[in-house]
Amino acid sequence: MNLILNDGVDKIPLIGPRSQTLLAKLEIKTVRDLLYHFPFRYLDLRNILQIKDLVMGETATVTGELTSIKNIYTKGGKNFTEGILADESGQIKLIWFNQPFLTRNLKKDTKIAVAGSLTTFSNKPAIIGPDYEVMSEGKETLHTGRLVPIYPETSGVTSKWLRSRIKCLLDLFDPSENLPKNLIDAEDFLKLAEALPKIHFPTNQSDIDKSRERFGFEELFLLALQSNIRKEQWQTAKLSKKINVNEEVRCHLEEFTKLLPFSLTNGQNKAIDEILTDLQKDQPMNRLLEGDVGSGKTVVAAIAAYTAVLNSSNVLYLAPTEILANQHYETFKRLFEKCQIDILLITGNKKVGSTIKPLNHSTITIGTHALLYQDKFEDVGLVIIDEQHRFGVEQRAKLLSQTTGTPHLLTMTATPIPRSLQLVIFGDLDLSIIDEMPIGRKRVKTWVVPKHKRSDAYKWVVSQCRGTMHRAPTDKNPTQAFIVCPFIDESEVDTLKSVRAATKEFEGLTKTLAPLKLGLLHGRLKPKEKDTVVKSFRNKEFDVLVTTPVVEVGVDIPSANIMIIEGAERFGLASLHQLRGRVGRGGEQAYCLLFTSDDKSDAVGRLKILETSYNGAELAEADLKFRGSGDLFGTAQHGVITFKVANPGDQVLVKKARDWAERVVSKVDKYPELSETIEEIKKAEVAPN
Repeated sequence: MNLILNDGVDKIPLIGPRSQTLLAKLEIKTVRDLLYHFPFRYLDLRNILQIKDLVMGETATVTGELTSIKNIYTKGGKNFTEGILADESGQIKLIWFNQPFLTRNLKKDTKIAVAGSLTTFSNKPAIIGPDYEVMSEGKETLHTGRLVPIYPETSGVTSKWLRSRIKCLLDLFDPSENLPKNLIDAEDFLKLAEALPKIHFPTNQSDIDKSRERFGFEELFLLALQSNIRKEQWQTAKLSKKINVNEEVRCHLEEFTKLLPFSLTNGQNKAIDEILTDLQKDQPMNRLLEGDVGSGKTVVAAIAAYTAVLNSSNVLYLAPTEILANQHYETFKRLFEKCQIDILLITGNKKVGSTIKPLNHSTITIGTHALLYQDKFEDVGLVIIDEQHRFGVEQRAKLLSQTTGTPHLLTMTATPIPRSLQLVIFGDLDLSIIDEMPIGRKRVKTWVVPKHKRSDAYKWVVSQCRGTMHRAPTDKNPTQAFIVCPFIDESEVDTLKSVRAATKEFEGLTKTLAPLKLGLLHGRLKPKEKDTVVKSFRNKEFDVLVTTPVVEVGVDIPSANIMIIEGAERFGLASLHQLRGRVGRGGEQAYCLLFTSDDKSDAVGRLKILETSYNGAELAEADLKFRGSGDLFGTAQHGVITFKVANPGDQVLVKKARDWAERVVSKVDKYPELSETIEEIKKAEVAPN
């Protein structure tokens, strides 16, 4: 069949316009996407028995002749389809509920295979709701009698439908190899044409293991390759403005740090030294600054920005949310109050600036995505991107295209990055880590609260927070609290109905926490409404802020010392660590209470790690072990890095992927199998100006 991996799914037989629309919901748009839509588990239906050998409650596959099939309608308005399956050893009743169309699909005397568990119906043995397929001479079964793949699905696209389309595609299409032959031979990996059938339709566990190893490596290898290509492109980029860190600049920086109301930590000073060293080089800096919430990354970024301004260079500071952009704007105004620096704020909602007339013409412009749609910025020496994983490659490239030449780039994240991922995903970046908290910052006491102690916890919150609204004005350090819920509205999905939703919780807690005053914050509020809520909370107009994880980034309330997280088992450990970092920022003892809607020992056991561990990187590594490699950057975030197959905690495979990527990128001409892939990567990455 004349297909290539990049062809659209419309080129695949039996996939029409409606199916294309449904597949797009699963992000399946090309032949490659469909072939790489891997099973997340398999049903073992290899237990093939005769009818007489079926055991009550045991799952098995039975092959026989359908001797009768009919729809039955009860007086109560219900309907079910009843079939009789017979083989040489006997017969068994088959029952399907609410599927009257089966009498059109399955005809009497048809040879079929069914898979299910033996149970009883009307006090007689039966198989209820079995999987089935019509048998064809010389054709292997697809949905029964084997290891049957189960895929991520969406409404209108079932695993059964996906199996049939993928099998058809594999039978008609011989994909060309996309990894170098010497790599496959050296590592003893399956070839692509062998690995695809084995991951979709394995005959045994070995097929699954070998194919997943190949595709896991491929994912890590391509990420590492992207990283190396970005690094090569960046190193050959033309620097827009040279930045000097001479004696005069250092004197200004020293005076600036003396004006700070706190002392810098050793971690902050080390990061500053690394950034200043980079800024003096002839090639653009490309550095990632990692540090837990509250570790002082913003001050380090401010010093980098000040260095650029002292060299008559403009600075762009991109933040992921309007709340965070506003907060940085206020922080920078406060930090540079005596430095006569012009600071601008550009968001989708407003454009404001200080009234200071700068000593030079350099400006620090802070903004959200709105910065991407401004006119070109001149004389930009430094671009700072906060929470960098929330911005896609295209967005970062667009921001850099807004400048003339290539500026120095400082990206920041509060998300603890597992050590096993740093070299693969961020290998193009130099890394600075702030691994200590500001002096005097106390650890947040953390407890997992079981269901039966929830009411006592609420009473304790009332006793602690009665002060924001009800203490005398002379009382010091009134306490406020966050209550974080996973969702905005209650879920209609049965399995999620026990998970607290912010809007419903707000209504109930207004009574439970009386006489405290509550506010509500979530992502559906308009920007002005969010600003108003945050400002009111900061001004102590209410005691408790009920919110979604939108507070994970950018809400800094020094008087908030209690963090309650509902449905904590639905969050990764790293995300929970970030959320608890939002409290205790004023120096008082802070508390984090983890409420769970699941008291199962495995869920509670995972959460209890937070009671004793305060190291973000360790918690991120623990996330990989407990939750796998799925959502590495928390709940419902944009730009999330996900893996279909790879286990980034596999140090051996990660090292192999990194080593091969470095070897390949320096000798691209020798690897024709990768030429198309490399060209695609280069088009998507940040090209030198």
